[in-house]
Amino acid sequence: MKIGYRTIKTAIGTPIAITIAQLFGLTNFTSAGILTILTIKPSRKQSVLSAWQRLLACVVASIFSFAFFELIGFYPIVLGVMLAVFIPITVWLKASPGIATSSVIILNLYMSGNITVSLLLQQAILILVGIGTGLLVNLYMPGYEHKLKQSQTKLERHFQRILAEIALYIRDKNTVWDGKELRESEELLQEAIRLVEIDRENHLLRAEHSYYDYFKMRNKQLELFRNMLPLVTKLPNRDDLSFKIAAFFEGLAESVHPGNTAIVFLEQLRLLREEFSKVELPSTQEEFETRANLFRLLHEIEDYLLIKKRYKDSDVSLLKHRKSKH
Repeated sequence: MKIGYRTIKTAIGTPIAITIAQLFGLTNFTSAGILTILTIKPSRKQSVLSAWQRLLACVVASIFSFAFFELIGFYPIVLGVMLAVFIPITVWLKASPGIATSSVIILNLYMSGNITVSLLLQQAILILVGIGTGLLVNLYMPGYEHKLKQSQTKLERHFQRILAEIALYIRDKNTVWDGKELRESEELLQEAIRLVEIDRENHLLRAEHSYYDYFKMRNKQLELFRNMLPLVTKLPNRDDLSFKIAAFFEGLAESVHPGNTAIVFLEQLRLLREEFSKVELPSTQEEFETRANLFRLLHEIEDYLLIKKRYKDSDVSLLKHRKSKH
């Protein structure tokens, strides 16, 4: 069983908040621990937003509690009416995540039977201790750079295998491959994009992330692989056409990396299209369907390369520019 960072921080922050509340001599000091638990979130951004929503909800709850309980009375029916008014207003203020937190304060005030300035001050300190401890504990966040780099490396190996297997199938109708790299790539991408989102939210003043565009780009390319496979099964076997397409896919497989050399393969694809256009027109229905699938496949390959080309500046262009300087 693996214990996550959030669990560890909750285990550390909760007793700290309760201890501080006890040192201040606050009644209902355990409520500080509850507030800390509710404030700790998976990312710094979520934690800060959560803290603001809970603080706002608690302030509104304190005002409502004083108005309803002191002016009408400390009765269950009054508590119900107050909640019926308080909850919609909290939602309207876009502080609905703070409803659970503020309910702790409401019940503390309700059970007191007499809301004094001293009690309200105690509750305010309780709120600050609980939420503040949660925020401070949540300042530490693990870095995901190493995990994301591992995901990138593994994903590229999967892409190389997929392209290589497509080439093998085109060349000699090899059907041994079970396609597990497609499934594993999808799982890898989902997890990697989730980690990127969390890592991005851990940097409050940084909106961009070096891996965000990369994994989004690979996700689009994975969709194109799914479009290609049915087309590949309908290509001719063991002729000049199939050998040239297989060689093209083999070249793509060998060039899967974080850099961008798509412009080279787009040029190869253009020459390949020109060569195919010189082939005699199909004379049978089967040949016509095969040719149609071929051109659809070439279109999918072009989209695959254009997605990579738009991802970043061409490394080929940069290399030529550097050489020209020297």
